[in-house]
Amino acid sequence: MKVTVDVDCTPAEARAFLGLPDVTPIHDKYIRTMLDGFDGIGSAEQMETLFKSFSPMGDAGMRLFQQMMNMGLAGMSGGSDKK
Repeated sequence: MKVTVDVDCTPAEARAFLGLPDVTPIHDKYIRTMLDGFDGIGSAEQMETLFKSFSPMGDAGMRLFQQMMNMGLAGMSGGSDKK
């Protein structure tokens, strides 16, 4: 016997139903801090330093993100990006 249940709810309603915490205030503060940090940035090096400081895993997270972006760009171009 197979039973299928469709639930029509918003993500916020689903989180509340499952008992997950509402992290909206934390997310909003994180985004606000990032946007405030962009004020006064004049070079690519300053922007890279800012992103590294906000990255959850620091330099390792930034390198992982760069690798993922390189793989995605290589896949889009249809070739491998070997340097």
